Amino acid sequence: MRWRSFVAVGDSFTEGMDDAYPDGTYRGWADLVATRLAAEAGPDFGYANLAIRGRLFPSVVAEQVPAALAMKPDLVSFAAGGNDVLRRTFDPDALATRFDAVVARLRANGSDVILFRFADVLARLPGQRLVSPRIALINRLIGEISERHGAILIDLFADDTFRLNPMLWSPDRLHLSAAGHRRVAAQVLTTLGVGCDEEWLMVPERPAATPWLAARAADLSWVGRHLAPWITRRLTGRSSGDTVTAKRPILGPVTD
Repeated sequence: MRWRSFVAVGDSFTEGMDDAYPDGTYRGWADLVATRLAAEAGPDFGYANLAIRGRLFPSVVAEQVPAALAMKPDLVSFAAGGNDVLRRTFDPDALATRFDAVVARLRANGSDVILFRFADVLARLPGQRLVSPRIALINRLIGEISERHGAILIDLFADDTFRLNPMLWSPDRLHLSAAGHRRVAAQVLTTLGVGCDEEWLMVPERPAATPWLAARAADLSWVGRHLAPWITRRLTGRSSGDTVTAKRPILGPVTD
C-alpha cells in the first residue's frame, strides 16, 4: 500500500452527516475509505477525521489544517467552502487564494491530497439563481488548483446521479444519505486505484413521482424542520457545529 495514514479535513460532508452508525454518531465516506485502506495496508494504518459540521473555510484552515500538517499523513482529503457559498459575504477571490495556499502547504508537507468538485445539490433547494454560479465558480477553481498542485480530484459534479436521484440525499436535502456517502467512497477508492464493494456504486431506485399536493406538503414540512432552523442559526450567529468536536482527532487504528 502506498498510504500508511489518512487524515480527513473539512465540514459536515467529511464528518459523515447523515450516514449514522447505530449509536447515532456519523460514519460517512471518509470512514468507509479509511476502512478499505486499512484493510490493504494492515494494522499499522492510521486514520484521523478532523471535520466538523458547519465549519466555514477560514475555521477549517485555522483549526484543522495545522493539526493535519503536524500528523504528516501520507494522504489528506480537503473539502471546504461549501458552507461559505451559502453566505452573502462569499468572496470567491479570497477563497481561491487561500484554497491554493492550503493545498500548496499540504503538498509541500509530503502528502497526497484529495480534492472534490461539489456535487449538484441544488435541484431541490431554494436560492438556485444565487448559489449555482458560485458553485460553478468554486468547482472550476478547485479543478485548476488540483491540476496546478498535482492533487487527486474527485469530480462529484460530473456525476449526474447526485443531481437526478433524491435517494442519495438525506431528508434535509443538503447532506448525503448513506447511499450517497457510499457512492462518494467508491469514487474516491476507484480513483486511488483501490477496490471497493460494487454495491457502493449501485444507484438506488428513484421514488415514484409525488402528487403535487403531497409534494407541497413535504416542502412545507422541510421548511419547518430544516430551513427555518438554518435561517435562525444564521441570524443569531450560531452554527450546527458549535458544540461538536472532531470524532477522530488523532491518528489511530481503524476497527470495523
